[in-house]
Amino acid sequence: MQLSAAVPILRIFSVDKAKEFYLDFLGFTLDWEHRFEPDLPLYAQIHRSGLTLHLSEHHGDATPGSAVFVPMEDIDAFQQELIARQYGYARPGIEPTGWGREMQIADPFGNRLRFCEFSKG
Repeated sequence: MQLSAAVPILRIFSVDKAKEFYLDFLGFTLDWEHRFEPDLPLYAQIHRSGLTLHLSEHHGDATPGSAVFVPMEDIDAFQQELIARQYGYARPGIEPTGWGREMQIADPFGNRLRFCEFSKG
């Protein structure tokens, strides 16, 4: 038996705001979108590097205010990339933790992405 990497599902309430945040600001790529009918809720997959996320407008999928912990390398370069985009709703900072450094960013729906670079040594 082998387990694969988990794919977090994050609840969204606006497709436009989600695309502005995840694609335009954070630099994710849209893999696919699904709706059972044109006027029904969106379910989509996005990715950046080794991180895949599912975004869902469906009631009952995920809980607004969830957190996703994302281990990463070169958090300083990522922070500078985000700051350069001049997104009107976030200017993320990097905070020291007991295990490394973390940059927490809230999406427009109250979900938090915690990007963490572990200390070496």
